Amino acid sequence: MRSNGGIIGPKKTVSISAASGIWAVRDAQRERGASNWPALVSPSSIEYLIVAGGGGGGSSAGGGGGAGGYLESTAAVSAGTAYTITVGSGGSSGSNGNNSSAFSITATAGGRGGNFYAYNNADAGQSGGSGGGGSSLYTGAGTSGGSGTGGQGNSGGTGLQFVSGAYSSAGGGGRDGAGNSATRSSGGNGGAGRASSISGSSVTRAGGGGGGVIYESGSAITAGTGGAGGGGNSGANGIANTGGGGGNGANGGSGVVIIRYSNIFLDINTIGAGLTYTFTNTGGYKIYQFTAGTGTVSWA
Repeated sequence: MRSNGGIIGPKKTVSISAASGIWAVRDAQRERGASNWPALVSPSSIEYLIVAGGGGGGSSAGGGGGAGGYLESTAAVSAGTAYTITVGSGGSSGSNGNNSSAFSITATAGGRGGNFYAYNNADAGQSGGSGGGGSSLYTGAGTSGGSGTGGQGNSGGTGLQFVSGAYSSAGGGGRDGAGNSATRSSGGNGGAGRASSISGSSVTRAGGGGGGVIYESGSAITAGTGGAGGGGNSGANGIANTGGGGGNGANGGSGVVIIRYSNIFLDINTIGAGLTYTFTNTGGYKIYQFTAGTGTVSWA
C-alpha cells in the first residue's frame, strides 16, 4: 500500500497507463525507476504560427514591400508521420518574398513594392500575403498597391503622382493594417503587424515596409516608416524572422514557423538537418522556433 505522506487527499495510484493523487517528486522518481510510471506519448494536436518571407521594397524611391502572410491556429498531428516545414526567405529589393509552410498549410509570400522609374513608367505593388505599396511617377495617377490574401494580410497603399517638386511612394500592407497611401508631405507608412505570445512572450510580426520619397523643390517631405512588426523603414530591410516587408530599395525579412504544445507530451523525435531551430521548455509548453531552411519533423 502506498501512503499519501500525511497529505489529506485522494489515495494516490499508479500504473503504466495513468497516475492519480498527490505525488512527491521522490516518489514519482521511484515509480518511474521501477517502470511503473506512465510513459510520455506524442501530442495529437499542436499550436502553430506560420509567417512567410516579406516582400522587398521597390527599387530606388519605390513602394514598401508587403509583409509575409501570417497564419496562427491549431493542427492535428500523428506519431510516425513526417511533416515538411519550410521557412520562406525575404525578397530582395524589387522581388516578392517566399512562402512558408508546415503541416500542409501555406502562408503566402509578401508582395514587392512598386519599382520607381519616374516619368511615365508606372509600376504597381505586387499582390501577396500582404501587398506591396505602389510607386510614384511623373505624370498620371499614382500606381496602386498589391492586394493581400484573405486571412493572411492586407493591401498596399497607392503611390502619388509627382507634385510640387516631390515624388512619394506608398507603404506595404501588414497583417493587421493596410499600407498607407503616399501624400505630398510623406511617403506611405507600412501597415501594422500582429502580436502573438506563442513563443512565450508577446512579439509583433508581419509589418509592412515604408515607402520612399524624392525631394526636388518646395517644402520638405518625410520618407515612410515601417509598420509595427518588423517592417523596414524607408531604405531599411525588414527584420529577420518577422516576415516584415522591406522599405524601398531594401530586402524583406525572413519568415518563421513556430510550434507549441503541452510539455506533458514527447519531444519531436526527428528534425531534418536542413532546418535551423531553437527549442525551449517553459510555462508548461514545449516550443520549437524554426528560423530557416526546409526539412521534415516527426514524433515517435
